[in-house]
Amino acid sequence: MWVVATAGHVDHGKSTLVRSLTGMEPDRWAEERRRGMTIDLGFAWTQLPSGATVAFVDVPGHERFVPNMLAGVGPVPAAMLVVAADEGWKPQSAEHLAALDALGVRHALLVVSRADLADPAPARAQALEHLAKTTIGDVESVAVSAVTGAGLDELRAALDRLGSALPAPDLGAPVRLWVDRAFTIRGSGTVVTGTLGAGRLTAESDLELHSSPVRVRALQSLGSPVSTVDAVARVAVNLRGVERSAVARGDALVTPGRYTFTDLIDVRIHGDPVAGLPSTSVFHIGSAAVAAHVRPLGTDTARLRLARVLPLHVGDRALLRDPGLHRVPGGVTVLDVSPPPLRRRGAAATRAVDLSTMDGRPSPEDELRRRKLVHADELTRMGVTAPGAGWLLDPAHEESLRARLAAEVRAYAEQHPVDPDPPVDAIRSRLGLPDRALVERLVAPPLTIRDGRIGTGSRLPEKLQRALNAVRADLDSHPFAAPEADRLAALGLGPKELAAAAKAGLLLRIADGIVLLPSAPAAAVARLALLEQPFTLSEARQALGTTRRVAVPLLEFLHRRGATRRLPDGRHTVAAPPS
Repeated sequence: MWVVATAGHVDHGKSTLVRSLTGMEPDRWAEERRRGMTIDLGFAWTQLPSGATVAFVDVPGHERFVPNMLAGVGPVPAAMLVVAADEGWKPQSAEHLAALDALGVRHALLVVSRADLADPAPARAQALEHLAKTTIGDVESVAVSAVTGAGLDELRAALDRLGSALPAPDLGAPVRLWVDRAFTIRGSGTVVTGTLGAGRLTAESDLELHSSPVRVRALQSLGSPVSTVDAVARVAVNLRGVERSAVARGDALVTPGRYTFTDLIDVRIHGDPVAGLPSTSVFHIGSAAVAAHVRPLGTDTARLRLARVLPLHVGDRALLRDPGLHRVPGGVTVLDVSPPPLRRRGAAATRAVDLSTMDGRPSPEDELRRRKLVHADELTRMGVTAPGAGWLLDPAHEESLRARLAAEVRAYAEQHPVDPDPPVDAIRSRLGLPDRALVERLVAPPLTIRDGRIGTGSRLPEKLQRALNAVRADLDSHPFAAPEADRLAALGLGPKELAAAAKAGLLLRIADGIVLLPSAPAAAVARLALLEQPFTLSEARQALGTTRRVAVPLLEFLHRRGATRRLPDGRHTVAAPPS
């Protein structure tokens, strides 16, 4: 299917032409038929000589209904510009063409209508001259009369040629269906319609509306139920569990996780100088029309604060319209859908320089360079193909972070000489990183990660080492006589120092304030295995040559390790005597 929007001045015969081509009535409302003019969007379709189907989005031509016109033209890839032979180029002809130009429409057909009332040549020449100055450029033109039928066959053939020249839609692209109508059908619920410009819709598809999940109940295209709709196509979507009041023209159904929902964007303006734009304009994209506060940044770049959130991509084409003057100041290319804040002095000027290098073409390398650190999912939502999964780092920034990490680890070790290996989360916080996995990625030899800490391989301070040597010497001669608290205090061994020694594998802490050599558990089991099984606490204490203060926590330690077992009568037994 090809989808074509009409464009042109009011009462130049757009709807009459569509009616003649399709045999359908595009004007949906009695008021439109009574007044003889299109007020809202109309839709009709027909089969062309090639067998292809063309669907028309018939838009209003009156200046009061330009927002409705833009809602119809916005999502459509091609236009049929209609100019009446007896009236020629008119103000709304110019405004509609300016809108097509601003939106970057490149495929169009000029139709000179009412050729039975005047020579079409002057109107044709005038219109072609205007078209040649826009993105549309040179186009085919056809003169017709809907009254006599003259030229209609030529128009159908020209529409065939226009459709065949359109670029093939990207069926793998994410869906963004801009809603142009929303209504309720009894027994089915809420139905929305729109032009599917890219991607594929299926019944039971999961989509997002206003960042919330919704599900498709059923689909129709050209009035018939279908299970799948491929772009480009007119489609009606029956939504499951969505109230009619929750959706309106200008909303969009999108593929989950594939668009950034934002109300702040940086853009390039094509048209009037940014400095001359009104501070408040209307931002048109798809079928949406949203008030936008304009903050100039560079000569042709600006920041737009939108009145509501929209699902956008880098590279989206839109337009700004000054409703007070009934004109289109310029087209818009979206450069950034997640721009940085401008809080510091000079930030706006710096941002203007950055924007001057951006062209709106999504580039993962450029986004990484600018953002330094970004999650792949965020890039995807921006419309940028992510070069990997998870957190992505700009190579230069990664090297800078690795150097900073090494410096922070050294600083931590200087501040904590007894326990020099910093926790991963402590370094993550110092570097301002969002995920500890990034710290683990940055750690490189000689640094290591073990038990949630970054190992530095640092030697213990000399004073601490001498104190530990003294304790170890005591334990070498009496392995189960854990030093008393006053002995540890005299050596300067408090809880931190003992924890550092245990971490270094120099001592084994079996309870608070009670330390033995790391070999003590195995030696204790060997001695206890020589006792008659089972044995009492007193017998264990005597066999180990120690006090109750040490024997009780040591047996508890051995129980936790599974080396010994406590029996119901309070006695103990070695679980697995050594071989």
